[in-house]
Amino acid sequence: MKKKLIFIAVPTVLILIFSFSIFKSGPDGSDKTLVLKDIIFRGLINKAHFNTVELNDDFSRKAFDQYLKRVDGNKHFFIKEDVKKLEQYKDKIDDELNGQPNPLLVTTIGIWDQRVAEAEQYYKEILATPFDFDQDEKVELDGEKREYASSTDELREEWRKYLKYQALLRYYNKIEGQEKEAEAAKKEGKEFTPKTNEALEASVREELLKSYNNYFDRLNKMDHDDKAAEYINAILTLYGPHTEFYPPEEKANFDIDMSGQLEGIGAQLSLIDGEVKVVRIVPGSPSWKKGELKEEDVIMKVGQGDEEPISVMGMPLKDAVKMIRGKKGTEVRLTIKKPDGRITVYSIIRDVVVLEESYAKSAIINHKTSGKKIGVIHLPSFYADFSGKGGRSSSTDVKAELEKLTKHNPDAILIDLRFNGGGSLQDVVDMTGYFIDEGPVVQVNSKLGAPTILKDKSRGVVYDGPLGVMVNHFSASASEILAAALQDYNRAVIIGSESTFGKGTVQRFLELDYYLNSSYSHLKPLGSLKLTIQKFYRITGKSTQWKGVRPDVILPDTYDFIDIGEKSLDFALEYDEIVPQKFTALNDNIDKTVLSAKSQKRVKDNEIFQLTVENAKRLQKQRDKTSQTLNFEEFMVEQKKLEEEAKKFNDLKKVHEDMEVVSVDTFDESSELDKIRKTNMERWYKELKENVYLYESMLVMDDYTNKLSVAQTGAE
Repeated sequence: MKKKLIFIAVPTVLILIFSFSIFKSGPDGSDKTLVLKDIIFRGLINKAHFNTVELNDDFSRKAFDQYLKRVDGNKHFFIKEDVKKLEQYKDKIDDELNGQPNPLLVTTIGIWDQRVAEAEQYYKEILATPFDFDQDEKVELDGEKREYASSTDELREEWRKYLKYQALLRYYNKIEGQEKEAEAAKKEGKEFTPKTNEALEASVREELLKSYNNYFDRLNKMDHDDKAAEYINAILTLYGPHTEFYPPEEKANFDIDMSGQLEGIGAQLSLIDGEVKVVRIVPGSPSWKKGELKEEDVIMKVGQGDEEPISVMGMPLKDAVKMIRGKKGTEVRLTIKKPDGRITVYSIIRDVVVLEESYAKSAIINHKTSGKKIGVIHLPSFYADFSGKGGRSSSTDVKAELEKLTKHNPDAILIDLRFNGGGSLQDVVDMTGYFIDEGPVVQVNSKLGAPTILKDKSRGVVYDGPLGVMVNHFSASASEILAAALQDYNRAVIIGSESTFGKGTVQRFLELDYYLNSSYSHLKPLGSLKLTIQKFYRITGKSTQWKGVRPDVILPDTYDFIDIGEKSLDFALEYDEIVPQKFTALNDNIDKTVLSAKSQKRVKDNEIFQLTVENAKRLQKQRDKTSQTLNFEEFMVEQKKLEEEAKKFNDLKKVHEDMEVVSVDTFDESSELDKIRKTNMERWYKELKENVYLYESMLVMDDYTNKLSVAQTGAE
């Protein structure tokens, strides 16, 4: 099951208005699960969800498969006999949603509790005996490539292999650590007495025992509500990857993550196929500053400071998040699996996100060779103050940055939307208006009624010169709307990876207590439902859903050959088209195929871009490899090879000496806050000079402005 979390907020006026109440003759109020299913499936989903899904036996079977994946995606607990027992109910989920009884959930919980108790004995027995890392055997880590075990004996053997793999990772790290300690001691002329391999192996099993004791303690503490939430969310998956039920505690965690007020590492996580995966790095966060943790990294273990790390493989996401989040100034150690298969450990000091880093900022780049001046605006997200308390908005800030830049009379301006996952829709509309005179910006279509056309109604522009927009695979939602609108108006040249993320849907949180009949008020709080209520469409009638925005000038990207984006998510809403709107595109007489051809020629001659292509192919190859050796010598050789290969791609940067970065900001040296801002900006200026994507985008804009002058003069 693929799943990602990228959201866009929409103004209240755009929300579909509807009302209903829970049926007075509804289910027994003592059963919260029945009430939840009634509210969600017999009420909200039917009334408001954009996607209409027919409830039938095919729906039931798909929901059943999703449920098994959620409950035991790694196939570490159920055996074939269990699945066969549960399959007798796989056609009844549609009937259940229509009010008929279905014992699937209760039966699953009964089997699950039994298997968890048995597995608790497995790991304790297995970890009591030393592992032999000289044996030639392998373990398949991808649950979808394995069948359920035929018996409990076969399942126990799977546990042995998986625990041995976990032990092998720790053993390798300890061997590596001892070698580094020995080298450091030698340099300092000190004595170093290494532990024996037997002692290291014993310590590894002791650590794993503690880790799995904690893991099973959490499993045993899961109550009926937790298990029911998994069941409900498995069914909701069929309506789309962004529709989800949040129990009260999880909604509170979501609110903390989206507020920007974070005490932690600043990484947005998602549970994908049983793995805790990084889907976004929050600008200004400790992870963002350190620059080691990346999107698509898998977090395998979490350790608090010097404490032994605990495996989060197969752990509920909320439990993993609790372990990773923590107070400012404390250390967390993450064992990470990189997309190329390398295993590494990162130490991160938790901190409060520096909000200043998440706001728009700009600079002027002087290209010494061409003599051109290019303005650059970096926009990490389309932030807005949804509380109405006078906070900052991205559209207001971008306007201020444009005004700073235009004072320097730039030849062109670039807006950097790479890794921008979305935000406020109204800010997108306002921002588009800075570059077009007036007209439609985006179409928003709901389940009922005609599409709503959001327009730039204010005449005039803030900037009317040559414009470029930088995007990549992680530019999503609001970013795609801005890029698409400017592309459709022929107002900007779009530069970036093969396509953007492809998220063209709108979600809305609904508090379920609001829809609860008063006779069931004792069941509060119920939690919240995140519902897909609308879809975005370009003014041409084409959707940004699934396909995203294809740039005019395409540059190589590390993730080009990896299946990411909306199209990779199970049950993502499909691409479609609606009626186009009337609008007048700018006729600037620029042939963007010429811009692309000139850029591609430079890319072929650019060593860093060619290394990027090579690395992308390497990542694709390594990502497909899910079978892992349990022989230490083989594992060590593989890891050393991966580390050696990775060195070639670790620092795909180059200082471009013909780029001069000029500040457009002034700083008060007597202000401590301004001193910090200045230090952060100077670090960003250095990054700009080293960024090959920005450098090539600058050259594209050089060509763009040259073509403009040719068109204006009529010269050849």
